[in-house]
Amino acid sequence: MSPVKHPDRAASGPADTAVWKLEDAKARFSEVVRLAEQGVPQHVNVRGRPAVVIVSAPAYARLAPAASGSLAALFGEGPFTRLDDFDDVLARDRTPMRDPETFEP
Repeated sequence: MSPVKHPDRAASGPADTAVWKLEDAKARFSEVVRLAEQGVPQHVNVRGRPAVVIVSAPAYARLAPAASGSLAALFGEGPFTRLDDFDDVLARDRTPMRDPETFEP
């Protein structure tokens, strides 16, 4: 069975974008990969619902550049690493603590 044309694809998108049933994608995996390598995303449905999109490695690298590094690198590049003097701008409650109540029998 050949892939079904993607019904939601705009006219500006690739005409060959396809939606595959899982069993068809498994049976024709080489074709799915070949089309993805040519820059045509391949959508795979499981039980009639969208499950995955297969894209080429360069397309994935453009879409998810942070996924190529480690988790430590991702945290090291986060937005809070660019804050200078972060501790100085924290608003802290400086009210003195009161003495605990003493109870006498």
